[in-house]
Amino acid sequence: MKGLIGKKLGMSQVFDDSGKVTPVTVIQAGPCTVVDVMTKDRDGYSAIQLGFGNKKAKNVSKAMLGHFKKANLKTELPAVSREFRTEKDPEVELGSVIGADAFEADEFLDVTGTVKGRGFQGVVKRYNFGGGRYSHGGGWKRKPGSIGQCEFPGRVDKGKKMPGQMGNVRRTIQNLRIVRVMAEENILFVKGAVPGPVGGTVLLRSAIKKTNSK
Repeated sequence: MKGLIGKKLGMSQVFDDSGKVTPVTVIQAGPCTVVDVMTKDRDGYSAIQLGFGNKKAKNVSKAMLGHFKKANLKTELPAVSREFRTEKDPEVELGSVIGADAFEADEFLDVTGTVKGRGFQGVVKRYNFGGGRYSHGGGWKRKPGSIGQCEFPGRVDKGKKMPGQMGNVRRTIQNLRIVRVMAEENILFVKGAVPGPVGGTVLLRSAIKKTNSK
């Protein structure tokens, strides 16, 4: 399974030869540095750890400084590091760089990001409730209405849709097609929307539910 760390740059449009427009999300995919390699013999599983972005050494803990030192990273340290599982032991060297050319057009991706936080919200905004009427004595407007029973069971059911924290959670959008790859600039144009704000960190993985690029 191929994987990269990227940054959401925003949304745009791509026109094909026939003039058909496709809405796309522009993602800076890499460059990512190989920080560590996990093997089944040593670690019990196969994976590759990648680093993305830049961070000053004074802002990195001593534990991570020692970890990055194995990959000969001393000055330009990655701001984000993530692991990507692989089916077999990866054949890559520590310190090598992987860019957007790892993917090709018409491949499918699973993109993971953290959606925007909306704070504490009511049921109308959080779950798209219709609310009550605003006239003829309707006194509850945007309230959720009845949330339980009296005598039995005498409590609110688990999972009841009620006001609370909205957003600021990880979400994965599956089977997003790569429309275009700009390998030199490490830019991917992915059809559709991906989670998170502009500038947010996203994880790009090969789609697990697609067997080919058609």
